[in-house]
Amino acid sequence: MTKNDSIIPGFDDDMDDSLKISLEKIDDVPSCLVIYLNGYIDTYNSTFFQKKMAKAVDAGFIKLIFNCAALNYVSSTGIGSFTAFLKMVKPKGGDVVLLEIQPKVYEVFQLLGFAQFFNIRDSLEEAIDYYKQESSAAESVFPKIFSCPVCTKRLKASKSGRFRCSECKSILAIDEQGQIVLG
Repeated sequence: MTKNDSIIPGFDDDMDDSLKISLEKIDDVPSCLVIYLNGYIDTYNSTFFQKKMAKAVDAGFIKLIFNCAALNYVSSTGIGSFTAFLKMVKPKGGDVVLLEIQPKVYEVFQLLGFAQFFNIRDSLEEAIDYYKQESSAAESVFPKIFSCPVCTKRLKASKSGRFRCSECKSILAIDEQGQIVLG
């Protein structure tokens, strides 16, 4: 039995040479999993990647930390996979954190406008601390319903951070107290 299979039974039943995935369970944080990615994610292996992560979420891991230090290429389809994971875990109270993104991979996230949607941290310790703070801080102001200060569209924020208005595309920031500002 591989290390991955001991965390999620059957995880290594199928493999892909272009993307190697290693798992590490974080015992300090319930439902937290570190996913080490080695290789690349493109149109041809994104389905494989999505199936693997769906298996992890089905196993109860909703706080996902992707270590991208050995990920040397991500296509727009690959970034779409990360977005799908975010949509998969958010309704269950989870999140996605990306770590150690190589500059050329980060550039693709930025060019496609996705960098602001993801929680990007510099180290595993920072990512774990983020999840520990998130679970210990009962954020009473969230979810917060508010109007966009530019176009008055009704919006909902589930946590503090930066995001884009779905109507006018203005970039908004909301702090831990629920204060909204442009930018």
